[in-house]
Amino acid sequence: MAANAINPELVNLTTADPTQVICALDASGNDYDGRLGARISALFVILIVSTAVTFFPVAAKRVRWLKIPLYVYLFARYFGAGVIVATAFIHLLDPAYSEIGPQTCVGMTGRWAQYSWPPAIVLVSVTVIFLLDLGAERYVEAKYGVHHHQGNLEDIATSRAHTHHDSITPTPISHDDQALERKATEPYQAMSEETVDLEKSTLIQENAFRTQFAAFLVLEFGVIFHSVVIGLNLGVVGSEFNTLYPVLVFHQSFEGLGIGARMSAIPFPARYKNWLPWFLCTAYGLTTPIAIAIGLGLRTRYDPNSFTANVVSGILDSISAGILIFTGLVELLAIYFSH
Repeated sequence: MAANAINPELVNLTTADPTQVICALDASGNDYDGRLGARISALFVILIVSTAVTFFPVAAKRVRWLKIPLYVYLFARYFGAGVIVATAFIHLLDPAYSEIGPQTCVGMTGRWAQYSWPPAIVLVSVTVIFLLDLGAERYVEAKYGVHHHQGNLEDIATSRAHTHHDSITPTPISHDDQALERKATEPYQAMSEETVDLEKSTLIQENAFRTQFAAFLVLEFGVIFHSVVIGLNLGVVGSEFNTLYPVLVFHQSFEGLGIGARMSAIPFPARYKNWLPWFLCTAYGLTTPIAIAIGLGLRTRYDPNSFTANVVSGILDSISAGILIFTGLVELLAIYFSH
């Protein structure tokens, strides 16, 4: 764009348009410098490592024979929550400022120069997520007449609160096993109070799952937006590749730990618990490798520093930052440490 409107060798800083100067400095073009084999290896390394780390909290919670100590699981869970918050501020909000902030080519051009857009987009994102969460909760209360309450942390972590359901029941209900057996053998007997309580308990569990699962999907989409952008950049980056490669392996692993930790606390019903958590972990692990593959396919044409790329990346990073800020502070830390 404006990069072609200025010759850096003839620039006069007294009369030059600051916007043109900034755009000329930012427009580095396509930096791809080969090393295709190393880039392909990054695809598989990130896939294997990030997926395995994402699996860990889920396996610690659900695979009994691993016998992972409770405090190891809790550490992974709390650490994962911290990673989500850190990702929001350090790996999303800060890059958004460098892409569409006031001192960038985008931020000094046209209507982008009228306002500092990254915090505005973050604020809108947080507000929308909050309203969606509030609306979903009110809808459940109005339709089913039940209220969602969080379970005890140790019960959530160890699933000791319910031996017949691998899930979190907000309001524990005691049952008489003998009475349940009698009802099973006497189908024509009038419905007892225990049956009503059992049905209500099942309904509450189902609603707890839907609420938490919806919040988790919002979190995962926020992380995936960011993962796509950095995957594309890794496929085309130049001299920074040697540094970016190991950094992204650890970065995606830590984010995966946060994803897995959040998922491990969701009370999946029996029909989902044996496959859905593992599927979602795998989906996260595949995101960045797929983006790297796309970046490799566009390695000679994609310019990560172009005006359009900065606009798209800056908006997505700001939206994702808002999602992760709300999820990390409200859905994770506030719940984990309030019991």
